[in-house]
Amino acid sequence: MMKPTELKTLIHDVAAATPNVGPLAESLIWGEQSFTPVGADIGSSVRIRPRAGGNVALMFICHTGLVEEFRALHSDTLTFEGNRAIVMQAGQPVDRKRCPIASALR
Repeated sequence: MMKPTELKTLIHDVAAATPNVGPLAESLIWGEQSFTPVGADIGSSVRIRPRAGGNVALMFICHTGLVEEFRALHSDTLTFEGNRAIVMQAGQPVDRKRCPIASALR
């Protein structure tokens, strides 16, 4: 099961491995953990929202188009909510190559 703490670690790991992203600022937005690059004009925030059944949603700013981009590429393997969330299913491993965290942060 993907826990919010594991997803938080994954977000920080992806940020550290992604060129030009740098450190992340953590905050609470609408009661959700939010991660935003500290540097000016770098990427956008990623938020974590727990869901029923142990699922966890990765939330993105809807006007970035990231969710639509990943829906077009990975609709067969990822679960989406509207234009702002990708739901990580409980018990399923996270494929870093198919996860849009790096795309959002850069």
